[in-house]
Amino acid sequence: RSGVMGSIGGFGGLFDLKAAGYDDPVLVSGTDGVGTKLIIAQQTRQHDRIGIDLVAMVVNDLVVQGAEPLFFLDYFASGKLEVAEAASVVGGIAAGCKACNCALIGGETAEMPGMYAPGHYDLAGFAVGAVNRTDLLPRLDSIAPGDVLIGVPSSGVHSNGFSLVRKVVERSGLSWDSPAPFAPGQSVGTALLTPTKLYVKSCLRAAKTGKVKALAHITGGGLLENLPRVLPEGMGATLDAKSWKPLPVFDWLAAGSRSGATEMLRTFNCGIGMVLVVAPEDKEAVLAILADSGEEPHVIGKLEARTEEPLVQVEGTALWGW
Repeated sequence: RSGVMGSIGGFGGLFDLKAAGYDDPVLVSGTDGVGTKLIIAQQTRQHDRIGIDLVAMVVNDLVVQGAEPLFFLDYFASGKLEVAEAASVVGGIAAGCKACNCALIGGETAEMPGMYAPGHYDLAGFAVGAVNRTDLLPRLDSIAPGDVLIGVPSSGVHSNGFSLVRKVVERSGLSWDSPAPFAPGQSVGTALLTPTKLYVKSCLRAAKTGKVKALAHITGGGLLENLPRVLPEGMGATLDAKSWKPLPVFDWLAAGSRSGATEMLRTFNCGIGMVLVVAPEDKEAVLAILADSGEEPHVIGKLEARTEEPLVQVEGTALWGW
């Protein structure tokens, strides 16, 4: 992509912001991993998609600030380097970067005998994005009661809550190779390894219209804890559970974990991976842009003046049967 300087093999990655088209940029950085979802990839020996998760968990956070991801660096650590395994993981990272026009500018492969058991490895990712100063999100001073919340569906569990996911699988007596009760035609392991969705292209396209006041990436903490992170003090949200249907995997997890709706909403994305805050008069335009970008967005609620916990209230969850 434009802005990349030099080549792989140097001691540092170089990037030219001016060549990337920025006049008054604010840099936005992020780092993350994929948690214990890694264990499923390792135990099933399906390494080719976990790198997409790594990229998505980082760059989706940059988009929340209105930033375009510019470049990504990865860290792969193992006790003994298995070349084919590492190549498969890095191939997924490269695919994730390509999908969101983010340069894979460098990384580190660490071999540490005695640190990791055979067949185990760890991953971390780091990315830098940029946004022109006038386009930085959230625009807290413009957020007001009555603003509309648009939810963009998730692809599945994404990369949070997998300690509980693995416990549910263990309690169910299923193996990773068993047919998935929630995904016909797939094994449990393959279905649970569905990569985290990349929201970069669709949500940046919406944000660049100037009609988006805030974005919230729904990761650990779910809708209940991530929405308040982008709202001004004194603002809360009321969501309508009837406005979207959680994916079957969440029904299965709710039953297997014996978790009620509140705990599920605090642990998982429950079918909504990104939320946009827009003015009522901009709702239709933003919905149309997201739909044209391949998303299936829903109006899932609205903002209200609120100072007492819980700041996010979800009405109608009895319909889900959890």
